Amino acid sequence: MAGAGGAEDAGSGSSGNRTGAAAGDDAAGGAGAAAEAGVGSGAEAVDSAATAGGTEDPAGAGSPGDTEAADGAQAPAGGGAEAGAETPVATGGAEAAAGAGADGGTGAAGGAGAVPEGAGAAGGVSEAEAELAAQRIERERIERRKAEKGGPVAAGAKLSGKAADLLAAVRAVESGEKPVAAVFAEPAPAPRRPAPEPVRGPRPTPAVVAPGAPAPEAVEAVRRVLTEGGAPDGLAPQVAAVLGENAGTTLREDPWQLLRVGGVRPDRADGFARALLGAGCGPDDERRGRAVTVWLLEQAALAGHTALELPALTAALARQAVPDPDTAVRSALAEGEALVFQDALEEAGAPEPQDTEEERERPVRVTVGLERYALAEESLADGLARLVNSLAPEPGQPWEAAASAVSGGAAELARAVAGHGLVLHTGGEAARAEPAALLGAARTAGLRAFAACHTPDGRRRLAALLDGESSEQAVGTVAGLLSGTEGPGRDAEGALELDLLIVLDAPQLDVEAAAMLVESLPDGARLVLSGDPAVLWSAGPGRVFADLLAARVCPQAVSRVPDPGPVGELVSGIGVGELNQVAAPGKEVVIVPVRDAGEAVHRTVQLVADSVPRAIGVPADQTVVITPGHGGAAGTRALNSALKERLNPGPGRFGGFDPGDRVAYSPAPGRTVPGVVVKADADGLHLSCAGAPVVVPRERVESGVRHGWALTAHQAVGARWPAAVVVLPGDAAQTLSRPWVYTAFGRADRHLSVVHGVDQALPKAVAEIPARPRTTRLRDLLRTQSPTP
Repeated sequence: MAGAGGAEDAGSGSSGNRTGAAAGDDAAGGAGAAAEAGVGSGAEAVDSAATAGGTEDPAGAGSPGDTEAADGAQAPAGGGAEAGAETPVATGGAEAAAGAGADGGTGAAGGAGAVPEGAGAAGGVSEAEAELAAQRIERERIERRKAEKGGPVAAGAKLSGKAADLLAAVRAVESGEKPVAAVFAEPAPAPRRPAPEPVRGPRPTPAVVAPGAPAPEAVEAVRRVLTEGGAPDGLAPQVAAVLGENAGTTLREDPWQLLRVGGVRPDRADGFARALLGAGCGPDDERRGRAVTVWLLEQAALAGHTALELPALTAALARQAVPDPDTAVRSALAEGEALVFQDALEEAGAPEPQDTEEERERPVRVTVGLERYALAEESLADGLARLVNSLAPEPGQPWEAAASAVSGGAAELARAVAGHGLVLHTGGEAARAEPAALLGAARTAGLRAFAACHTPDGRRRLAALLDGESSEQAVGTVAGLLSGTEGPGRDAEGALELDLLIVLDAPQLDVEAAAMLVESLPDGARLVLSGDPAVLWSAGPGRVFADLLAARVCPQAVSRVPDPGPVGELVSGIGVGELNQVAAPGKEVVIVPVRDAGEAVHRTVQLVADSVPRAIGVPADQTVVITPGHGGAAGTRALNSALKERLNPGPGRFGGFDPGDRVAYSPAPGRTVPGVVVKADADGLHLSCAGAPVVVPRERVESGVRHGWALTAHQAVGARWPAAVVVLPGDAAQTLSRPWVYTAFGRADRHLSVVHGVDQALPKAVAEIPARPRTTRLRDLLRTQSPTP
């Protein structure tokens, strides 16, 4: 790496600004589990999810925390609140992990009918509410599709012991209903219909659907129960939304249902239950074991897992003082609050079983998960197999014309797409030119092609690579495509009128968003998933792109185009585990050593406001600051407070914001859009986000908007800035990993400054700490669906 000095000015900095949150502000938090920094797999993930003192919200602006994490997931209980924001629950200051707020980690970008990013609160419906409603509509469509499949399939003959008992319990309750895992033993689905003719229909007008608010009498009934149990009555609307019309009665009969509200931890729910039930309340209560089981699975989802292995789940239950974990899991399965799966374990080099006896002894992995993620993962695998199997034997003249119109890596990609329904493409920022060339060639050949990116900035960068193309017609965002505000229309069956869909930033797809995309494609369409496999995974559950790469069920085109310049050279080395010295004659890379968090804040402000604009020529409004978490003395809150004081001082008249403030706006779970405050009035806070006007209603400002000079790496992924200042305070040493460093450093286009206070923890993280494992089932499901290419 480049030496110290460079763009930064001299100065002690030890007495620098230390405004904002103190180091211990978030220490009491009950935030969700970490996605890439601080939380492992299995029981480790669950325990970390249950005890981490505040975590980064990768998806948006709501949940402050101390380390980077996937605590921004959508509320798993399905209530009206979104996940990730600070919630005034009875947790002694604990922060919400999965309930109220604006930051999402699911990343599911909504189905048909969501409001566009710039629509604000049209019709009295917020953008987040519309997207959540659209997600429900799309999931219902997927469920109806799955319900049309065949009847029950027996499973579990190979199991014994606890796993067999669990499966027997499910059969007894569900009366033989087909397990999700068994569906993949069926023959490949027959083609549903031919791909529509390449004629563009009129673009549909998105319908806005508002989820019903809980009735006032239901909220009042819940408020009385909460008050009786000593819990904050401010939770009443969330509880009523989660538990439904009879929420008051339900909560009184089962006080542990309070765990369905984000931010409430088992110890606080136990106190609430004791206040209501008195001496009849104990740790061996069946209701408690069932509720804690579901809560642990929700925490695991916040950490990126779609399921947990059975031993990991029972171990975590024991650590939560559940006397009989097996009974607790069995009760949750019997009540339909979780599902159990068995997947055969593949051993490297092991031959296929030759007889029934050998097959019976084949080892299996037993996992338990929540239905919504199980359905999405199964639907995704089924949909990918449909795309692969519904392709016409001959590619046809338009595909041949598209392949012949490009050269180099783009030609290799085009040839693979011409003959396959699913293709993976990997590479860094410079490699985006290859799918851009394919997109242009396909459209020139008369094919209906569209590309979707994770962020509006990604859309802008891709559109800049197209020659003579209208970006409005050719490029959009995943959220806009699913909501119907961008891209082509849909046919009579609800499928996108496309021959080719290219999805960039594919590592940011979680299982729900990916399932909705795949289910939206017609038979015969091609899908290209393109992205950099070294960046942080999705904020929501799953690791779709990594699982597809590992499963090797389709062609993979690897770009050989390197990212240019000293920053590109540095980031490329990090991707393979090497933190190299790079020549930076133009001060492209600068290291700024600091002694403590206070000095880190001071030097960061100095770099953004003075040094980088003067020495590099990049103004402050084109420089991003990236730090590992929201909390602590050098987290996003402390940095944003200091940066606002220097760059745009003001009284914060509008909920802490002033015109000209840079903000991070979370329109829906899983998404963060940088913007600037324009004004505020009776309608709400007016922002400019990616050039589009956005109005955030007053009631959503606190949970949906935070200052945005400084972001976390998860918030910044998918976007790039001319200059980036990455802050590594000493207390962040334990949260670093190779994907985090790669992602943070890779946000810089021309200049990178590293405010370095972690000593040898940085090279150690790059060399030794890979991505945290996630427990998913997609790879196993894909292996049974498609032959290896």
